[in-house]
Amino acid sequence: MKRFLLIFGAAGLLAAGSPELERARNLYDLTAFDQSLRVLQSIPVKDAAVYDLMGRDYYMQGEYRRSTETLEKALAAEPNNALHALWLGRAYGRRAESASMFTAPGLAAKARQCFERAVELDPRNLEALADLFDYYAEAPGFLGGGEEKASRTADQIAKLSPAEGYLAKAKLAEKRHEHSTAEAHLRAAVEAAPLQIGKLIELAHFLVRQGRVQEADQSLARAEKIAPGSPSLMFAKADIYIKTGRKQQAREILQRYLSAQLTPEDPPRSEALRLLRQAGS
Repeated sequence: MKRFLLIFGAAGLLAAGSPELERARNLYDLTAFDQSLRVLQSIPVKDAAVYDLMGRDYYMQGEYRRSTETLEKALAAEPNNALHALWLGRAYGRRAESASMFTAPGLAAKARQCFERAVELDPRNLEALADLFDYYAEAPGFLGGGEEKASRTADQIAKLSPAEGYLAKAKLAEKRHEHSTAEAHLRAAVEAAPLQIGKLIELAHFLVRQGRVQEADQSLARAEKIAPGSPSLMFAKADIYIKTGRKQQAREILQRYLSAQLTPEDPPRSEALRLLRQAGS
């Protein structure tokens, strides 16, 4: 009898925690990650959904070790959930970026395995495919990367989204120093998704790398007409202005960015502060 009371008691705690989980999600959407975490930590019985959101909160705060530890619990509770695997891969990837030469390879391998698992669980998940593509394109062969794998993944992406496929193929072409081909793919990506400012931002960054600043500004202006006041566009403009010597304008944009209402999809304020330091503030 006591065993059944414990089971029903735990189920009741989970049910009681549901409004708190929704509150934590709302706080996450407002980028109030610390507040979201406090709400989640107060839930007595934590399930996969709670651990997943906690892991994302830690990730957004730059606490990548805690993020991996928590997301591991989410994936253990729901091993067939592609999003748990995807976010766990992202957290391991971030840890690898700042790890020592001795621990970075192992962390990078874990990131790759998680991305591959996410794609295996959900082959139509564009975010998982994009992260796996980026890994294959950037990582050396001994860590499981390589151009051939990246090219195959780009083809998978193109079947689901022509615009994203063009973007992936542009990255590969630029990596091979085939700049005209890269530009053609980027412009095709823009035309395939003319209302997505992210493609115009990618084109602007490419043009800056080619020393074509005026054309980059034209791409940013086109994006501004589509999404005026977009925080992501503000961040991109500030970054490009710093790279092209317009630091005063960059500082003004970043000050506006820091007071804007951000979402988890926008670059974090910590990145804006880093740019502000580069701009000389």
